[in-house]
Amino acid sequence: MILGISASPRKNRMIHQTVEAIASELGSTYDVVSLAGKRINGCNGCTRCAADNTCKVQDDWNAIGEKMRQADIIIFGAPNYYGTINALGHACLERTFSFRHNSVFSLKDKIGITVSTSRSATGNDPVREMIERFMKSNEMKIVGHVTVEGYGQCYTCGYGHNCQVGSVVARHGILETIEEKHLPLEVSEQPNVAKQIKELVARLKEREDSMHTA
Repeated sequence: MILGISASPRKNRMIHQTVEAIASELGSTYDVVSLAGKRINGCNGCTRCAADNTCKVQDDWNAIGEKMRQADIIIFGAPNYYGTINALGHACLERTFSFRHNSVFSLKDKIGITVSTSRSATGNDPVREMIERFMKSNEMKIVGHVTVEGYGQCYTCGYGHNCQVGSVVARHGILETIEEKHLPLEVSEQPNVAKQIKELVARLKEREDSMHTA
């Protein structure tokens, strides 16, 4: 099973669109879960999961965690908030601590794919690095990453057209109003995203073919 998880709190936006685009290219049967509106607490360190690799904290994560157990491929995408992964995405990943006790790794050898919004000005990608850190700690096999241009909240907050500390003015200068031409491209209109997905699918096919011939 192919499982996509969009950790963005904004429904059907850039991260979600990209995760779904990857999933649909990889197979006809897939499930994409949005964390938007869900109640997901971070790990509280109770260690009650140690006996059976099952988190005992009850909230919306438990059903998602079970989907992760069942999946063969996990695509996890999250936005960059304040130079790191957003809190909702981090909380979801924290809870995978319950999957790795007593030398049992519930996500071991599952295929991992990461998605994040644009890199920082320094060129690094802290969101990708964070997601991959969690995947590696769960002994998953990371095979690729897709970067998508983000759609900052400044475009929709109502004040972005003339806010001198916002991303809209930084990119376009002070505006009378934000017009369609100022908006970031949708995922389907970003050629680099399509290119990255195509390369990712090819890489997975090569991996699958090499396993069959080994």
